[in-house]
Amino acid sequence: MAGHSKWANIQHRKGRQDARRGRLFSRLIREVTVAARLGGPNADANLRLRAAIVNAAASNIPKDTIERAIRRATSEGENEGLEEARYEGFGPGGMAVVVDCITDNRKRTIAEVRHVFKRHGGNLDAGGAVKHLFRSAGRLAYPSDCGVDRLFEVAADAGAEEVFDDGNGGLEVQTAPADFAQVRERLEAAGFKAQRCELTLLPNDETPLDRQRAEPALQLLSALEELEDVQQVYCNAAFPEHVPG
Repeated sequence: MAGHSKWANIQHRKGRQDARRGRLFSRLIREVTVAARLGGPNADANLRLRAAIVNAAASNIPKDTIERAIRRATSEGENEGLEEARYEGFGPGGMAVVVDCITDNRKRTIAEVRHVFKRHGGNLDAGGAVKHLFRSAGRLAYPSDCGVDRLFEVAADAGAEEVFDDGNGGLEVQTAPADFAQVRERLEAAGFKAQRCELTLLPNDETPLDRQRAEPALQLLSALEELEDVQQVYCNAAFPEHVPG
């Protein structure tokens, strides 16, 4: 039982941005749309869509809104301009940053992302120097009162790598990408309903930041998250406690 999830180091600091419900809803529905368009409308056969639906429902997006997004995504001519884009760079203190976007205009998106990096003391990297600093993983979040011993038992038996106390009143299950669907299904069959599930990026190692660099680093991350086309921002920074922002 691990004591702390690496990705959780900055996740709670995103609460201020995620509280802006309109922007959050837009991102969740956009993920549903792209997942359905790329993998088809059948959530049982489309793992990414299934996760997107779970996350949208967990944020109280109405079922009919989700279903309309799926229908639009799979209708001929709808959402053809949307595509995924990933950008990599470095921020204050040498922290590595990965930015996942969904956009209908790559030139606009990369210009906006580059501007934010430059304005906050970072730089966008064109050579893919950041990707190897992260690994893909599956992540499932559950409430802390769901029964940690049983959760751990079922998750381990299903092939999960670790179970984490996220330090914010919840539990997380981490899996290899190939085992993500199996672990989620086994936990669901055992009565554990995920509050959030996703395929994500985790840092292989963390870059510690002192207080002087931590504040501008957080400002960079927040500014990236404010961009309309940005879906997810990942970094490998380890922040000191009690950083403003």
